[in-house]
Amino acid sequence: MAEYSMTAPLKPEDVDKLRAGDKVNLTGFIYTARDAAHKKLVELIKEGKPLPLPLEGQIIYYVGPSPTPPGKAIGSAGPTTSFRMDPYAPLLIERGLRGMIGKGERAPGVVEAMQKHGAVYFAATGGAAALLSKRITAAEVIAYPELGAEAIRRLTVVNFPVIVAQDCHGGNIYREGQRQYAR
Repeated sequence: MAEYSMTAPLKPEDVDKLRAGDKVNLTGFIYTARDAAHKKLVELIKEGKPLPLPLEGQIIYYVGPSPTPPGKAIGSAGPTTSFRMDPYAPLLIERGLRGMIGKGERAPGVVEAMQKHGAVYFAATGGAAALLSKRITAAEVIAYPELGAEAIRRLTVVNFPVIVAQDCHGGNIYREGQRQYAR
């Protein structure tokens, strides 16, 4: 397992070198979106309308942060379970989404899209929301403010720690971990 520092948005060669289990510190811009926002994005794509964020090379963090305390960029910002985004993720990946951050294994259709289009799924540590928020230096709502915590935000992150959970080559820490435990 390797350790990388990467700048978001990601390039195809960034994703290609990653393997399940690698540690990555992300710096740059990432976006937040959960299932309600994903549904709206997919509807816009199907209607041929422009999206409120560029997808090419981007990373979406599956998070609904808590209210922002005074003097902070964001409230606690821990990952949510990713399966609710699985019906929408393949189309977003096809349109250029390069990375996703959440927790829990992804559905076969998402994995297939990741392999076909070169995307990666990162896991962020659940239960460490307050610590993760310290790696977010700015947060701006860019779409769907009516969704509250589930609005789409543009986050500026510095050394945001994630682990490659599922890579574009079929590597999967969830399955590999089970195999190692079974031994």
